[in-house]
Amino acid sequence: MPKMTGGRFIAEFLEKSGVDAVFYVPTILSRPLAEMDNMKIKRVLAHAEKSAAYMADGYARASGKPGVCAAQAVGAANLAAGLRDALLGNSPIVALTGGRKSMEKHKGAYQENDDYPIFEKLTKANFQVDQVERLPDLMRQAFREATTGNPGPVNLQMAGNNGQIEDDYAELELIVEDRYTKTPSHRFSPPIEEIKQALRVIEKAKKPVIILGGGARISDAGEEAHEFSKKTGIPIATSVAAYNLIPEDYELYIGVPGTYSRECTNRILSEADLFIFIGSSTGGQVTHFWKIPEIGTKVIQIGIDPSDLGRNYPNEISLLGDAKTTLQQILKENLTKLKIDDWREKSTNIVNEWKAELNKLRDSDSKPIRPERLMKELSEVIPEDSIVASDTGHTAMWTVQNLWMNKKWNFIRCAGSLGWGFPAAIGAKCAFPDKNVFCLTGDGGLWYHFTELETAVRSDIPTITIVNNNNALNQEYDIFMNAYDGKPSNRWTEMWYFNKVSFAELANNMGAFGIRVTDPVDIKEAVKEAMKSKKPSIVEIDGDVNALAPTAWSK
Repeated sequence: MPKMTGGRFIAEFLEKSGVDAVFYVPTILSRPLAEMDNMKIKRVLAHAEKSAAYMADGYARASGKPGVCAAQAVGAANLAAGLRDALLGNSPIVALTGGRKSMEKHKGAYQENDDYPIFEKLTKANFQVDQVERLPDLMRQAFREATTGNPGPVNLQMAGNNGQIEDDYAELELIVEDRYTKTPSHRFSPPIEEIKQALRVIEKAKKPVIILGGGARISDAGEEAHEFSKKTGIPIATSVAAYNLIPEDYELYIGVPGTYSRECTNRILSEADLFIFIGSSTGGQVTHFWKIPEIGTKVIQIGIDPSDLGRNYPNEISLLGDAKTTLQQILKENLTKLKIDDWREKSTNIVNEWKAELNKLRDSDSKPIRPERLMKELSEVIPEDSIVASDTGHTAMWTVQNLWMNKKWNFIRCAGSLGWGFPAAIGAKCAFPDKNVFCLTGDGGLWYHFTELETAVRSDIPTITIVNNNNALNQEYDIFMNAYDGKPSNRWTEMWYFNKVSFAELANNMGAFGIRVTDPVDIKEAVKEAMKSKKPSIVEIDGDVNALAPTAWSK
């Protein structure tokens, strides 16, 4: 076995694992980063540890490969906070952090704190590397944990506040298991008899629906799910996490269910008698906190984690398997179109009526600009094969309600942490430097990590950020209206208004490309100019603060 430093081993392990970028805040990984001088790994120095974690998250969700981020001990808690969204969103991340050496514990060492427990609740797995000899097996285990089952973030805490274990020499064998360098790492399907049993239940349904969850996206099961819907004639919906899997113009596509949803979708689902969840843990958002479907409705669930199957609904059938592989097995069966013409027609009519009503706002020429019109314009101007990263809150709601895409594209969305979108898009661009990467966010989300625009400029990471700037957190409107019992004081906007600042001007001052749009007819041209600039870009939309995203429909 070759003798080398821990730093050299880390660099070679990441290179052999196909890692394209490392996102970090110093001082950490100093020796590995230096060793990468002659490697094709992009070293992205971020301004904040949380941003670095979000960048690694965006990289991971876009590519399916583990994203790598790092922070020294004093910044570890900041990095841990950024892993929360990765845990919620099943994103494979390997975090490398500094930790206390045994000889320094409990002595009041500079910046000393026991950060290890912080990661216990924010990661899928959490390991301490106390000796350099443990790097080979624990690096392999970190990648294995990150990519198997439901993917998730893993933390490796290395001895030394700055991970000084990287300076130690040892005989270190470099073994990389290719299977665990990408998700899904294992593909398996349930027994054929269980599949046949599920199909018998489906054949008897009068009002069945298919719902694709984030696991279907991780598994790349969109094509198979689309074919399953076509062959059986069952209406199909996508969760926010699976939004890009089914084209908008597919006649049986009924939209997005749950809390961040379309009214038409929830209306249809409220009448369904069988739910086929594929790659979904049936969590609170996709079911609108378990109101749709109601408990007692028949459910078939396909998933890779047995602990998810039947967790929230007593399943009629649970199929343990990878979404893509299981659907491939189902498609080999003798599938016929179900005799549910009335259900198909009703579902289609509800969708068409909803869209006809919405088109009035999608065609609006109002100034300030309506979000519905913004999303319509973006639907038409975003090129094929682009990646779109969406922030949470109103941005996610406007996106899934109004960004109607009939082209090949990739979509990654925040699992709940406002501000995620901008750094996540930077990470996605590092994974796919030759693709157009768009971030959709509002001013509230962009303010979180706007300093990373300097990172994008310095590191030549030309993402295109569309910011709906209404100078407010207007998602708080109803919340504070309720807090005032419907009679707000003349000071109530202090809690949710911002100063008026032009992100476009700031972008131009920072060496990026910035352009402000006040008329909806100029949106497409502004986006084209941003793409043409080849710079990190901010397209600032003069947004309507009075435009509130519709809340979820339920009975």
